[in-house]
Amino acid sequence: MAERNFLLALHDIAPATWQDYRPFVEAIDAMGNIPMTWLVVPDFHHQSATFEDTAFQNMLEQRLARGDELVLHGFFHCDDGPAPRTPHEYFMRRIYTYEGEFYGLARDEAQRRLEQGMELFERRGWPLHGFVAPAWLMSQGTRDALSALPLSYTTDTAHIYRLPEFEAIDVPTLVWSARSRWRRGMSWVVNELARHRHRQRQAIRLGLHPVDMRHSISHKYWLETVSRLLEEGYTPRTKIGWLNHLNLESRHVA
Repeated sequence: MAERNFLLALHDIAPATWQDYRPFVEAIDAMGNIPMTWLVVPDFHHQSATFEDTAFQNMLEQRLARGDELVLHGFFHCDDGPAPRTPHEYFMRRIYTYEGEFYGLARDEAQRRLEQGMELFERRGWPLHGFVAPAWLMSQGTRDALSALPLSYTTDTAHIYRLPEFEAIDVPTLVWSARSRWRRGMSWVVNELARHRHRQRQAIRLGLHPVDMRHSISHKYWLETVSRLLEEGYTPRTKIGWLNHLNLESRHVA
């Protein structure tokens, strides 16, 4: 069987969410050397500024030293644009999610926020390879802006895209909807079916959110899933680590 990989990604990383994640991260660290991808929000909901919290930044730098990856994850991670104008837009921005920050942005504003976030990473000396839009939602303006910036990849729920061409690589994602009891119950079923369906894929992503950490069923599920994937021989990698691994494999084949 070809090598299988899993990419463990922690979404919505900011000082305000760290206490949710801390016990989970400590439990993952206790399993061994499992690299993680941290999706960092510069100013979460305009209330939690990552780059003004020295202790939090120091913690993230310790994660980099362990081999983890830091990714730019929006800028504010909330949709503060003009009110929706169509039923479809209302559904996407008010029912599907309130956090689709980059869903409605024109290119100029998307590029401004992207460059502002990139500058913060650069100022801190953090390597930056990827951008993930909040809720994985990107306007055409956002895609146009990404095509002009020196980043290696972006993602949606089903793909990792190599930039600047948006070359799509199929990488399915397990993700929970943990905000209500019935959604948590359904998420367990949906994710287990997906994990089984995609068991022959070369890579699978685990997309975790702070709310998952607040409920025992989802917190336990993610820990058990990581343990199960390790037992089944999956290799844990960061997103950029896996993309670099693919590049190395393709050169060997060539």
